[in-house]
Order: sequence, then C-alpha cells, then structure tokens
Amino acid sequence: MARIAGVNIPTKKRVEIGLTYIFGIGTTSAKHICKECGIPAERRVADMTEEELSKVREMIDASYLVEGEKRSEISRNIKRKMDIACYVGLRHRKGLPVRGQRTKTNARTRKGPAVAIAGKKK
Repeated sequence: MARIAGVNIPTKKRVEIGLTYIFGIGTTSAKHICKECGIPAERRVADMTEEELSKVREMIDASYLVEGEKRSEISRNIKRKMDIACYVGLRHRKGLPVRGQRTKTNARTRKGPAVAIAGKKK
C-alpha cells in the first residue's frame, strides 16, 4: 500500500483518484501532479514504481499544503474572521450557514435539530 503525506492510498484505484484521498488535494490538483510527474492517467497505484512514488511525494511536499497543515490553516482563517468580527466570523460564531444559504427552512446541519416552541400551536 502506497503511503503519501501520512495517508494510505488505495492500491486498486487510479493514481488521480487515489491522490484525492489526501486532504487538500482535489481532482484538479491530482491531475496536475500526475501530469508534472509523467504518470499516465490510466496507471493504478499498485503499478507505480518507487521512483514515481518518490516524485509524487516530493512534489506534494514542495508545492501543496496537505493534511494537518491545511486543517490548521483553515481553522486559523476561521478564528481570524471570528476575532475581527466580520460578517463571516459572526456567522461562524453563531453556528449559522456562512455562504448565503437560506435559514428559514433547511440549514439543519449547521443549526442542529429542530426545537419545538411551547404554546405555538393554536
């Protein structure tokens, strides 16, 4: 099993798909990495040589923020917005949707389960 950036990459998947298992690398980034390292699109992770794996590891280490570093950067950005009390920070603080979604209905993921209001029914 290939291990890149502390993540076990599934061996039966194509390299482009397998790289997306790393937090911080999406489809576009994975395709770019494969292109730069000279790995064909149809190559499976199990068929990669040690040389190709080391190229991929080096490229990811040099060019991308992944896993823990990426998560901490995101949390720092959220904390900064909460500290300066901008609109997005206030939405984070209140636990409401941040990106303009409606809240009259839906938004249950951010707001939590619905709470019944006593004496509302008449």
